[in-house]
Amino acid sequence: MIRIHRWQKNALFGLLGLLVLESPGLLIATSKKITAYSTSKFSSIPTRVSIDGEVSLRQFIEAAELPDLHWPNFASYQTEVREFYDESNGTLPWIDASAPSRQARVIIRALKNAADKGLEPRDYDGFEWNERADKIESSTTVPELDLVKFDLALTVSAMRYISDLHMGRVNPRLFHFGLDIGHRQIDLSEFLRKKLVSATDTDVILRTVEPPFPIYARTEKALKQYMEFARMDDGALLPVHPRPITPGESYSGLPRLTRLLALLGDLPTDYRSTPDHDIYQGTLVDAVRHFQRRHGLEPNGLLNARTITKLNSPLSRRVTQLELAMERMRWLPHQFERPPIVVNIPEFRLYVLNDSYRTASTMNVVVGKSYGHQTPVFANEIKSVIFRPYWNVPDSILKTELLPLLEKNPAYFSNNSYEILDKNEQVVSEGMVSGEIKAQLRAGKLRVRQTPGLQNALGLVKFEFPNEYDVYMHDTPAQHLFSRPRRDFSHGCIRVEDPMALAKWVLHGMPEWTDETIGTAMNGNATQEVKLKEPVPVLILYSTAVVLEGQAPHFLDDIYGLDADLERALTRHIP
Repeated sequence: MIRIHRWQKNALFGLLGLLVLESPGLLIATSKKITAYSTSKFSSIPTRVSIDGEVSLRQFIEAAELPDLHWPNFASYQTEVREFYDESNGTLPWIDASAPSRQARVIIRALKNAADKGLEPRDYDGFEWNERADKIESSTTVPELDLVKFDLALTVSAMRYISDLHMGRVNPRLFHFGLDIGHRQIDLSEFLRKKLVSATDTDVILRTVEPPFPIYARTEKALKQYMEFARMDDGALLPVHPRPITPGESYSGLPRLTRLLALLGDLPTDYRSTPDHDIYQGTLVDAVRHFQRRHGLEPNGLLNARTITKLNSPLSRRVTQLELAMERMRWLPHQFERPPIVVNIPEFRLYVLNDSYRTASTMNVVVGKSYGHQTPVFANEIKSVIFRPYWNVPDSILKTELLPLLEKNPAYFSNNSYEILDKNEQVVSEGMVSGEIKAQLRAGKLRVRQTPGLQNALGLVKFEFPNEYDVYMHDTPAQHLFSRPRRDFSHGCIRVEDPMALAKWVLHGMPEWTDETIGTAMNGNATQEVKLKEPVPVLILYSTAVVLEGQAPHFLDDIYGLDADLERALTRHIP
């Protein structure tokens, strides 16, 4: 018995249909090619392929390679591509009367402009589409094989683009981040077939795959803006002096400084230089302070080495930072049960979001040290709040930090409210520590915890979200660190500046927890754990470009080198 595959059956029915419906304006299929007759530009006729055309299409799909593509191999998308054409009933979905369909033209425009989304147009053949479309549109007779290759190339490119737009170009697991993008994969075949092929507004449909957050839209707008700035800027460098230039002093770089700050929006557009135009003063100093705030510097108005370095940084670097920020936002879930609490590590800031995913409140935080104690990037949920917590000292901190201090001062543990416990959780010592106990501590037979109170390293409240990194958010007695411009001082956990405000937000679904009851719990005598009725999502993220509501973009130092890691991964990326 001869077995006829589904696609072969579709091709046979398609050929019969074309032979029956011979009339001007339709495509007449022969065994070798499709010949285009005159047709109204308003027609919408699905382009069917001959059996030979279907065979050619299937050969490309089974090989998972199309030489016309910049990245010819599409094995990662082979299954989706096959399914897409299986359901296309012997037609070329992107060809309308031997020319690219209206939907195809919009998709092509998106692929060409992929850089506006922080993506690489080359990954989607962005620079080849004009020539391909012209080749089809400028000819009255288009070989069927050209139509087949055009249609397949657009299908593969669209799938690559939509996948990257939705989930990012690289997987965050590559960097051992605790973010999972696997569950957010789109059924690309179904999305193209049901959403795009016959879309009335293709641009709107494409936007549905992108992160829905307001900050994403703001970052996209800032990216386009800075791409334009980079094209406009002459790239001149400001002269560096051996000592800082203070307000009131002359500075030979003022013309360049004025041009740059005006371009970036730090300097008012109506600024006019004074007759003593070589003196650094007035509005220009204010503009430098504004620039410093946006770049994580102390806003002192001094033209010091760090400030000049930031001013001399190529604007193309800022473009890259915005691109990396958009890539990282694509790694995030697109929906949450409740608006999340977000910590941005290099910004040293915590954001509480409202139901519209806009900032409800914000505060400074201290994060892990850049060397050896980096705060990890991950998503989790706060499940409980502990008032007046104990601090269970990790073994690594005990051996590398506390025991050396104990050697210098035998009363160190008693002076700082530490107690020693055995494996049965019985207190062995809370005063002077004998040599025998020290030996057991070094051997890991005993452990140390700090009792609740004002001296406790976790302060008066701890926000728990159990995770593999043993990282959490907490209060701290070291409040002076929050005034520093750079705040990476912890062992990995996140210290919050206003723990009472955060506790109030986390517990706001539990009416019994008022300002008064929270204050009482924090300043009482007993340790108290409050389990949340509904967990609160928390995102620990890393972005060196942040576009806040109503503000110009902020650019931050790559304190952990994670921008450099992501850039290298994207450079090696092949769709």
